[in-house]
Amino acid sequence: MHTLRLRPKEHYRIAEGHLWVFRDELVQPLPKISTEASGLPVDDLVAVESNDGKPLGVGFYHPTSKIAVRMLGTDTTTIDANFFAERFASALALRQRMMPHEEAYRLVFGEADLLSGLIIDIYGSVAVLQMLAAGMDRRRDMIVEALLQTLPHLTGVVERNSMKVREKEGLEMRDGIVWGTVPDRVRFTENGILLEVDLIGGQKTGYFLDQKTNRAFIGKLSAGKRVLDCFCNVGGFALNAAAGGATLAVGVDSSAVAIQAAEHHALLNELPNCRFEQANVFDLLRQYVDEGQTWDIVILDPPSFAKSRQALSGARAGYAELNRTALKLLRSGGLLVSASCTQLVPEHDLMDIIYTEAARLRRRLRLVHRGEQAADHPVLLAMPETQYLKFLVFDVLA
Repeated sequence: MHTLRLRPKEHYRIAEGHLWVFRDELVQPLPKISTEASGLPVDDLVAVESNDGKPLGVGFYHPTSKIAVRMLGTDTTTIDANFFAERFASALALRQRMMPHEEAYRLVFGEADLLSGLIIDIYGSVAVLQMLAAGMDRRRDMIVEALLQTLPHLTGVVERNSMKVREKEGLEMRDGIVWGTVPDRVRFTENGILLEVDLIGGQKTGYFLDQKTNRAFIGKLSAGKRVLDCFCNVGGFALNAAAGGATLAVGVDSSAVAIQAAEHHALLNELPNCRFEQANVFDLLRQYVDEGQTWDIVILDPPSFAKSRQALSGARAGYAELNRTALKLLRSGGLLVSASCTQLVPEHDLMDIIYTEAARLRRRLRLVHRGEQAADHPVLLAMPETQYLKFLVFDVLA
């Protein structure tokens, strides 16, 4: 096994548990094009040590990615199906302890489960894989073998590997069935609501599981309220609000496919108080303001506005406009629910944006609840990158 040495003082973060070794942290430039002579073929297992020779563990090496080594939190030299089965068993035990009896959950959350670049979601008897790193992609077959060993009830495994981030690792785009059989739509229940999702053609891995507990929270607050759910995807918060007794729950999304699925879910769950509208959220909120509409609860759950620091300025502007317009629609005593999945915008920045916009409108807000990603998306304390979802609920004072 080849050993890579870090530059002086670059070992602290890795020794404390961070799993990414960046190329410029290594003591010498490494070949960007792997050859047999280099001794560093792409995705080979390498050992990493500090500048003074202290071992820090092993990981998958990549010759061109900015992340040169993805550490595995171990010093083992054998990465096989048994290795993955042990990691999967540990991940499953955590989910069963924290979120028992769930039909749909995230089994593996990449770095948080010490499996950098691997995502696995479970929907009943079907598993969905995302491999964001070449080291994991190369080991797809042993990952599937370990998954079937851990969850023998599975009848199908799907891969959703068409994310642009794969291009940084030199990986092809692939979506489809890897093993077994998978129905056109997989049925499961979340928070007592029956859902049917397309795991091959839907967004991400088929459904946004990270807001599960936050959706349940909103359902408990919605009795007798008019609720507006912005960026609703296949129903999300609007379905939970309607099931919770909202007089009216309206979901808005720009995707015609998502709205069609959301309407199907409302019919499936017999929720006549829930309806959906296909529209650009920014435009529709302005229209509602012009019409003088008022709502008791407005929920903002947009997609990530910034994947890089270069996009942060636009992201902040987007959050500002959304929250400003939503505040114009809320009656006194209403609730502003503002979420962000942009990891590069921390909670205090989102809070500052909302405070600034509220002050401009001379509206006083009280923070009454903080939420985050569900427990099946745990946060590895050594890696702030694993903490991304912010969920803030504000009471609008008279």
